[in-house]
Amino acid sequence: MMDPETPKNRNYLQQAWLVLLLGFLYGGALAGVHTSLAPRIAENRLQETLNVIPDLVPGAVIQQTELISLAGPGGGLERIYRTADAAGQHNGWVLVAAGQGFADRIELLIGMDRQFTTITGVYVLDQKETPGLGDYIRDAEFLDRFRGKSADILLSVVKMSPSLPGEIQALTGATVSTWAVCDIVNQAIDQWRDPILDQQASTASGTSSADEIP
Repeated sequence: MMDPETPKNRNYLQQAWLVLLLGFLYGGALAGVHTSLAPRIAENRLQETLNVIPDLVPGAVIQQTELISLAGPGGGLERIYRTADAAGQHNGWVLVAAGQGFADRIELLIGMDRQFTTITGVYVLDQKETPGLGDYIRDAEFLDRFRGKSADILLSVVKMSPSLPGEIQALTGATVSTWAVCDIVNQAIDQWRDPILDQQASTASGTSSADEIP
């Protein structure tokens, strides 16, 4: 006599295989779309970066911006932007840095002066923070709080108006997102300070090299 549960079990197995097959096909389709769009995404990201460089480093012009390859903390080469004014005079740096936010990864562009002593601007290149709260990290009113801060003082977050040089007032209801941005900036400055000072010395001696921006 056939077990009454057998057809039901067989049906469950068929459904499970169907789910697995659909998942495989869907995942493959997404991977294919991502692969095909990756060059365009990278190009758009580069163009967005170049467009905001004059705001991140006052006086910088896109045409004079160079990509510099420097050794990162893991030993591999990473790229930063070396900026210059219309006359070609080097006037600053733009770092690309990322870290974990409240909801997901946050990617920043950080402008620094030529001597790497002062933050000249911050821009949010990518974020997925909570709408209406954490995503206010994109707003100019918040990002302007970083301009002019010393690279020698660690940034910290306060809920009231800042009273000390390195303090950043938190966004209402988004203290974690505010801390995330400060941490990313602090870590980027710490990571790039020595390599950039070494780059300055190499430039002075005429041994540095730059990559052309396409």
